Amino acid sequence: MDTPKTPYQLKDITLPSSAVWHKCTVSPAERAKLMQQTPRCIWLTGLSGAGKSTVANALDATLHANGVKSFLLDGDNVRHGLNKDLGMTENDRAENIRRVGEVAKLMVESGLVVICAFISPYRRDRQMVRSTFEYGQFVEVYLDTPLATCEQRDPKGLYKKARAGIIKQFTGISDPYEQPESAELKLNTGVLSINESVESILKIL
Repeated sequence: MDTPKTPYQLKDITLPSSAVWHKCTVSPAERAKLMQQTPRCIWLTGLSGAGKSTVANALDATLHANGVKSFLLDGDNVRHGLNKDLGMTENDRAENIRRVGEVAKLMVESGLVVICAFISPYRRDRQMVRSTFEYGQFVEVYLDTPLATCEQRDPKGLYKKARAGIIKQFTGISDPYEQPESAELKLNTGVLSINESVESILKIL
């Protein structure tokens, strides 16, 4: 009989006694009104090679061309700065998503439409981020692209390295990917073009 897996534990964070929440005069609703748009967090999740960054970039460009104030948070880019101290362990991945979720929430409160492209393999982490937003602000887009298609693309050569054992803890090969149970939208980029994927997202916004 398999031994149940112990849930990951994040380090306890104790706020200094002097840390007090500062209430801002300008509310998120007032910022959104000034922007003349409905702020949202559009969260793209899926396997490596599913097309998250490509679709997210095309969506960001389309929104920008139409006068929407948006910003793109990409998984690889964030690991060059904000999260460069994190590895690929289960705890580090959880912390990666927690930090990105906090940044995305701040951007939404500023009135922006923020697009997040992250593998984010665990449901609990995605649900944790969702729970920080008001109802309707968080839009989960699952790129339901088959592993075989993602592995055939292998744009960064990561699957080849994972199969060879060079890369450990690789989602879809040696680490699990937990499919969303209630994503607002599912896209199979093995069938849909980039433009079709973007149009599908725009239709639900």
